[in-house]
Amino acid sequence: MEEHPLVRDVYPELVAELARLLEAQGERSLATAVADLRLVAECGCKDDYCQSFRTAEHPPGTPYGPGHRNILLNPETGDLVLDVVHERIVYVEILDRPPMTRQDGA
Repeated sequence: MEEHPLVRDVYPELVAELARLLEAQGERSLATAVADLRLVAECGCKDDYCQSFRTAEHPPGTPYGPGHRNILLNPETGDLVLDVVHERIVYVEILDRPPMTRQDGA
């Protein structure tokens, strides 16, 4: 089974931005952990303004349940919202931003 790629290898500029914004909000442990996130699955909604992706398998049912929180970041453009479950980033919501270019050639 092939391992999911590191987000930092696919979208290095996004990872740097997430780390900077998390650090600015006092989320130091998550700012450090963002370097090890894996790109598990694209959102799949097909909306042209959405570039969101999962960094972990989604647990059965909705919503995430106990231990879940959202972190609303303050980027210069668009919206960045992180779903965090038990202090682990599991989803990166990316809305209304310029298209990201993959660095891994996929």
